Amino acid sequence: MEHDSIRDLVTVTDEQGNEKHYEVEALFEMNGDSYAMLRGEEGTLLMKVEEQGDQQFLVGLSSELEKANLLDAYQIAVDAAPAED
Repeated sequence: MEHDSIRDLVTVTDEQGNEKHYEVEALFEMNGDSYAMLRGEEGTLLMKVEEQGDQQFLVGLSSELEKANLLDAYQIAVDAAPAED
């Protein structure tokens, strides 16, 4: 299966200093905060987007409950307004 569109790519450095490359699957907001859903070779990653001045940073989510709630809300939104092919 080929991808017809080129997605934004980001590099995330983990706690051990290893760089991993991800495609930005989706950007969305919930409760006034911005989040990014990233897809890579090792699966999907959900991170919070934080701003400091004119720069943006991706911050990992430590709460499994927060991740689950965000993914549930994202899925409900996608189901309510599916993307056009």
